[in-house]
Amino acid sequence: MLLSYFIKGIIIGFSVAAPVGPIGVLCIKRTLTEGRISGLVTGMGAAVADTFYGVVAGFGLTVISSLLMSQQALIRTIGGMILLYLGIRILISKPADEAAKAESKSLFGNFISTLLLTVSNPTTILSFIAIFSAIGAGVGQTGYMPATAVVAGVFLGSSAWWLILSTVVGMLRYKINNNALLWINRASGAVIILFGLWSEYAATVK
Repeated sequence: MLLSYFIKGIIIGFSVAAPVGPIGVLCIKRTLTEGRISGLVTGMGAAVADTFYGVVAGFGLTVISSLLMSQQALIRTIGGMILLYLGIRILISKPADEAAKAESKSLFGNFISTLLLTVSNPTTILSFIAIFSAIGAGVGQTGYMPATAVVAGVFLGSSAWWLILSTVVGMLRYKINNNALLWINRASGAVIILFGLWSEYAATVK
């Protein structure tokens, strides 16, 4: 019985993580320029945030979800500012001359940045609530043990997506020269800046 809820959680986690947004772009960029581990750690920050939202949705924590939604303008503003900062940094950065230098960059910083970005996206919780409702995985219908199994599945499903993405992109890393990496920096930085500008715009629209 619990296994079925665990599998539901895996499907939810994978489904929410898979759409390519600013976190996906950031994961791809860091994998290509800093290495597979950096890309994976970036994705794991998002996986932990996804799990947090899974707890909110799975255990019916309406007080927290209501607070997050009521403050979504502020949350979007903060998230947009983080995206703009990261986008500009990436846009003007140059690829490392040696892979070892890239690998030595702060993994903790990569983890925290994506954790904050994912948590600051109020639409993520809407995705979770919609999927939980669709498959009947909420605590109100199942109890705490099944809800716990779902949340564990969410973490595994989301983590699996980021592992797959960083592994596949990492395979391409050594086939790309520094000139290509420079353009990847510019392109990914520009895309992330656009996401940041959109987040700032959305914060002003009710």
